[in-house]
Amino acid sequence: MGVVALVTGAIFVLRGLVPTLSLGVLYVFAVLPIAVVWGLGYALVVSIASMLAFNWFFLPPIHTFTLADSENWLALLVYMATAVVVSQLAARSRRQAREASLLAEIAATLLEHGTVGDELQSISAEAARALGVGDAQIEVGEDAPAGVGRIDLVAGGRRVGAIALGEKPLSAAGRRLLPALTSLLAVAIDRERLSGEALQAEALRRGDVVKTALLRAVSHDLRTPLMAISTSAGALARPELEITEADRAELLATILDASDRLERLVGNLLDLSRLQAGAAEPLAEVWDVEELVANALDELGPAAGRIELALAVEELSVSVDATQIQRVLVNLLENALKYSGAEVRLQTTATASEVLIRVVDHGPGVPPAERESIFEPFQRGLQRGDQRGAGLGLAIARGFAEANGGRVWVESRLDQGATFVLALPLARVGVAA
Repeated sequence: MGVVALVTGAIFVLRGLVPTLSLGVLYVFAVLPIAVVWGLGYALVVSIASMLAFNWFFLPPIHTFTLADSENWLALLVYMATAVVVSQLAARSRRQAREASLLAEIAATLLEHGTVGDELQSISAEAARALGVGDAQIEVGEDAPAGVGRIDLVAGGRRVGAIALGEKPLSAAGRRLLPALTSLLAVAIDRERLSGEALQAEALRRGDVVKTALLRAVSHDLRTPLMAISTSAGALARPELEITEADRAELLATILDASDRLERLVGNLLDLSRLQAGAAEPLAEVWDVEELVANALDELGPAAGRIELALAVEELSVSVDATQIQRVLVNLLENALKYSGAEVRLQTTATASEVLIRVVDHGPGVPPAERESIFEPFQRGLQRGDQRGAGLGLAIARGFAEANGGRVWVESRLDQGATFVLALPLARVGVAA
């Protein structure tokens, strides 16, 4: 009642300046804040107290509660009407703010956290608060069960789901909130569906890119050696052709060389499929790095004559799958030989924890923008002459290196060649535990 006392004191101060009856309107300033903050019940109490105080202190007969003038009754009615109207408006404003806040919380839950299905429990709890019921259970989907105690959630003519509210009837606030809640659920479900479709479309697109690249690689890298084999074998099979021993040997060499190319391509495709399927589990053993390099050079055959070695003086050992690391070295060396018109240098060094094998060529180098993409499958660089590859060697080299706990990267400057670096964990041999 402090606010009534304050207004009464103000009337005492002003009654010598303004007609007393006119000052009764000041009690509205006592009723308004109470109606806004605490609602209709408190506002009615304050309006009655205001009228009684005005009557007791200012209306004749003073210090009695007798209302001798009908205007006093009108003033009381004005205060009470003001209390009712203002409290209703304030209650509506508070209710709308609370409903908007709850809908905002539900929207944030739907749009920011996981999938709709994962968040249904928290959404149901927030919906129960918003609808003013003790418990609510929401199920989404056109096949959500219906029946007694359940209300269908329909948005835009589409059944989004159903909500179970128990036996308590839906309030007026619930009837206002339910369409908005249904619309939020519909938007979240559509967003989730579209996101899934976008991911599927992207996966299909990437699959088409890989398939296209594979077909391009196979169309050239299979057709060329097959044509060489077919042409050479056809010439050898024609009895009417007079072929010298030198020509015969050359045709046989062509067949063998083309067969080797086919074997390498098929092997690369199989290796790539194993890496992508996660089936390239290494069988690690301790190997001397010089021995691994020697085995890789033996596999290269005559091309190994163009490779200059600069091996570390100390003995370096690594714990790796020898077959896989040998394939890494062969692929790096073959790639360098394709691009380099001169010798290729292979150098081994070591840090405190790794063995570094560098393959240095004198080719055109690798642009900065391509230093990662060249390790993707079916990525072809600009090669000298008419030499072309399927774009698998570097991808397989990195895949096998990483499977063995190593790394492969390139260091290069344009027109100054490229250095491909293979880093493998150093194995400590003969160190007491």
